[in-house]
Amino acid sequence: MEVESRIPGYSFIQEWLKNIFSRTIRVSDCGPKHVGFIMDGNRRFARKNDIEIKEGHEAGFQSMSKILELLYESGVQSATVYAFSIENFKRSSKEVTNLMELAKDRIKQISKNGELASKYGIKVNVIGDLSLLPEDVLKEMEHAMEITKNNKRAVLNICFPYTGREEIVHSIREVIINTKDSKEINETLIENNLYTKDQPPLDLLIRTSGVSRLSDFMIWQTSHKGVKIELLDCLWPEFGPFRMSWILLKFIFKKSFQIHDEEEDKKNV
Repeated sequence: MEVESRIPGYSFIQEWLKNIFSRTIRVSDCGPKHVGFIMDGNRRFARKNDIEIKEGHEAGFQSMSKILELLYESGVQSATVYAFSIENFKRSSKEVTNLMELAKDRIKQISKNGELASKYGIKVNVIGDLSLLPEDVLKEMEHAMEITKNNKRAVLNICFPYTGREEIVHSIREVIINTKDSKEINETLIENNLYTKDQPPLDLLIRTSGVSRLSDFMIWQTSHKGVKIELLDCLWPEFGPFRMSWILLKFIFKKSFQIHDEEEDKKNV
């Protein structure tokens, strides 16, 4: 995790700089509107620091909260986090149980008054095959979605449990149910039935832990032209606002040059 300084007033200065930075990103109008995260490395972080796996996942949640605060303050409209893959059910029963308990606690924390959802006007969407969840966990997820459903400022998609292949299968099933003529089925219909429908297209995908694969996450969305993918060597709990800020700056720099080049091309036509 990013180390906090013991210098007096450091937290105040850090918050002040974050506010200035996020305001600058918003004003630029070149920042990403939809960011996806493969939050990999919690277990390795736990082993690296000789702590229990549960504590590694807890550290990962703390990193996620700080990153999301920065993004929403910077004008991001949708954030999608890969919280639990359908494949994760193959892990030990103890770890799965711990993850389910952590999910229940944290979804309450995200959605209750004064926390992330209320502070930033965030609508919580839990996406994936919810039929696989234990009843008590499903109940908490549904409650979080219900109490935040009228929030309009931004969206937090929590993929739990999820795979990109399952999302595409889900979309195709919806299309078949609602389409009388198979000849009408096209890419647009499939896209309009994904879990992320009615949200901005994915602009930026970030994966931690030094692994160069998508791990079955948003495979339809990442196939679009223009999606920027950042693969980082650090473990997820080690990823914090400073690294995120650098990535946002790079994104804006490239986007501004792209816009400039497009405008020049129009002039030369």
